[in-house]
Amino acid sequence: MDMPTLPPLSAIRAFEAAARLQSFTRAAEELDMTQAAVSYQIKRLEQRLGLVLFQRLPRKVVLTRAGERLAPTVLDSFQALRSAFAQSQARSEAELAITSLPTIGANWLVPRLGGFQLAHPQLAVRLDTGVPLVDLAQGEFDVGIRNGRGEWPGLCAHFLLPGLYTPLCSPGLLESGALRTPADLLALPRIGRERWWRSWLEAAGVGDADLSARPGVELGVEQYEVTAAIAGHGVAITSPLFFRSELASGRLVQPFEPVLRDERDYWLAYPEVRRGSAKIRAFRDWLLAQAQADAQGWDGGGRP
Repeated sequence: MDMPTLPPLSAIRAFEAAARLQSFTRAAEELDMTQAAVSYQIKRLEQRLGLVLFQRLPRKVVLTRAGERLAPTVLDSFQALRSAFAQSQARSEAELAITSLPTIGANWLVPRLGGFQLAHPQLAVRLDTGVPLVDLAQGEFDVGIRNGRGEWPGLCAHFLLPGLYTPLCSPGLLESGALRTPADLLALPRIGRERWWRSWLEAAGVGDADLSARPGVELGVEQYEVTAAIAGHGVAITSPLFFRSELASGRLVQPFEPVLRDERDYWLAYPEVRRGSAKIRAFRDWLLAQAQADAQGWDGGGRP
C-alpha cells in the first residue's frame, strides 16, 4: 500500500506558525518571510486539501473548524521535532570528542587536559587515540589532532607543534661509553623511522651511513619506541617535545645537540561546517595557547 504524500513542507510550516501565533504577520516574522509569502503557502495548502483553514478577517485570521481539527496534530508534531533537535544539540554540546595520534595524545595532551576541564566543567571530554586517520565528517568526533601539512579538504586546520626529531636514549646507555659520537649510533640498536635516522645522521656529519649493516626497529608509535629506549633496548629517534618529563627526570637523555624538523607538523583539525560550535572554539583557543607556550624556544634546529 502506497503511503500518502505530504503537502509541501513549506506550506505546512507556514500553517503551523500561523495557527500557533494566530497571525500571518507574526508567522512571517518568525519564518523570515513576507506576509504575502505566508498567505500564498497557506493558500497552496488549502487548495491541496480542498479545505479552508483560516477565516480572513479585516485585522486578524481565525482558524476555521477544519483548521481547528488539523492544528493540534500539526502543532504537536512540530513541537516534537523542536524537542528532538534541541535534545540532540544539547547532547552534542555537552561532550567534546577528540581523536588524536597516540603519542601526542597520551604524552602531551592528556597531562594538560585537566586544565581544560576545570575551565569548562559543563563539558564532558572523550579522547580516542589511534594511528588510523578518522574521517571527521562522519560526526563521531568533534576535533582531531593530526600530523601532516595542514591541508585536508573540508577541514579547518590550525598549527599546533612542529614535527621534531632527535635521538633519545637511557642514561645507562650513555654512561656505558658506547655512545660518544653520532657515528657510534651505527653500531647500536636504532629504534624509529629509518627516514628520520638517515636525515639526522647526515645532518650530524655521518654521511653515506650504511644502515643495512644493523637494521633498525620501527614500532609504529613513538611512545612505544621511547619505552623501549628507556628500557635500554636501543636509541629512539623521536620528538623531545613529547617527552619533557622523562628528560627532566633523567629517565631519558638527549646525547647530541641537533634537533631536526620534519616536513609534517601537528595540527588541530575540525570540519569547516562546525567552525561556529562553541565547544570547538573553546577547545581550539585553549589548545593553541597551550601549544604556543610549549613550543617557544624550539625552532627545529637545536635544544630549547
